Amino acid sequence: MSQTVSKAEIKAGKKKNELLETIVVIVEALIIALLFRTFLYQPFSIPTASMQQTLMIGDYFLANKWAWGFGKYSFPIALPFNGRILGNTPQRGDVAVFRNEITNEDYIKRVIGLPGDRIQVKAGRLYINGTMVERQLVGTAKDTDSYMTTVDVSVYTETLPNGVKHTIQEISDNEALDNTAEYVVPSGHYFMMGDNRDRSADSRVLGQVGYVPFDNLIGKAEARFFSIKDNRPPWALWEWPANVRWDRMFQFVN
Repeated sequence: MSQTVSKAEIKAGKKKNELLETIVVIVEALIIALLFRTFLYQPFSIPTASMQQTLMIGDYFLANKWAWGFGKYSFPIALPFNGRILGNTPQRGDVAVFRNEITNEDYIKRVIGLPGDRIQVKAGRLYINGTMVERQLVGTAKDTDSYMTTVDVSVYTETLPNGVKHTIQEISDNEALDNTAEYVVPSGHYFMMGDNRDRSADSRVLGQVGYVPFDNLIGKAEARFFSIKDNRPPWALWEWPANVRWDRMFQFVN
C-alpha cells in the first residue's frame, strides 16, 4: 500500500529544517565572534577619567589581542597557567589593557616603565632612570570625571625617551601623586600611568595597582570605534544626535 504525505506534513518538515538551519547559523556566528574576541580584537569601553584626553569617558575602542601574545587573562575565562604564548613585549608609550589582580578588574593605562627601570615623580615631573621626561605646555582645558566633577587642567605633550609623544593632563604639579619615592620595576613587570596624571590610580599606588606582570596583559589599545558623552548607553539611539562625539570615532589610539 502506498503512503501519501500531506501538504501539512511537508510544511512542518520545511519549518523544522529552517529552524535547524537558523540555529546552526546562530551557533556559527557565536563561535566566530568568540574566536575574533579571543584571538584578534576585543572591544572595551572607558568608564573613568584616568586616560583623558587620550581616551575619554564614553569612548569605545578595540584592543589588539595578539600584539603581545596570549596570557592567562586573554581568554573569556582566566586560565590557570603562567607565561605567554607568542607575541612581543610592550614598548614604552603603548596603551595597554591589563587585569589588575588586586581589584580583579580590567584597567587601561600607558606603559611608562620597562623591567629594570627606575621611575619617580618629583614636583609633578616624571623621571625615568634619573632623567626628567620632556614635556611642552599645549594649553588649558576643563576635565570632567565620572562623578561629573569638573576641574581646570593644564595640557602637555610629553615625549618619552624612545621618542613617543602623547598628551597628558595635570591639575597642578602639587597633587597627591606628584611627589613619590623612586620605584624600581621588577623583572617581568611594567610600570603603568594614566595620561590624566592627577586623576589616575596607577602603578604609583602600590597597594591598588602596583607593578603589572607581563602575564596580566590583555591587549594593546589600537582604535576608537565609538564615543558618546557622559557614558550614555550606545544602544540609546535617540540620544546619539546630541551626544555622540562624531569627531572621535574611527581613530587610532596614540
